[in-house]
Amino acid sequence: MSDDQALFDKGLPIRRAVLGADYVDGSMAKADDFMMSFQRATTAWAWGWAWGDPTLDRKTRSLLNLAMLTALGKIPEVKLHVKGALNNGITVDEIKATLLHATAYCGIPAGLDAFKAAHEVLLAEGAIPGKK
Repeated sequence: MSDDQALFDKGLPIRRAVLGADYVDGSMAKADDFMMSFQRATTAWAWGWAWGDPTLDRKTRSLLNLAMLTALGKIPEVKLHVKGALNNGITVDEIKATLLHATAYCGIPAGLDAFKAAHEVLLAEGAIPGKK
């Protein structure tokens, strides 16, 4: 078995556990030959190699992802990883603190976008009550 295949096999269950099997399996099912190259790469490298390293726990990785994605302005990925953070046992207060920290270093516009994205997901997941 190639190293890439071993990392893919290691990463796929981690990716499913964090992002949800429905999301991951749907992404894989929709991928044509061109996009499957990306699916295999992200599963092997991000999930098998990075997330599969036992040095950091999943909660820490989720918090890091939220901060980095805020810095990069990758709002669809912020939404995806807020849900993943909840799956990894991150509390709403921990998500808020991470986004506030990222806002202090990345700026108000980046923080606002991340807060809006997180708010949308937290409402949808029932993690926070909606305003009456």
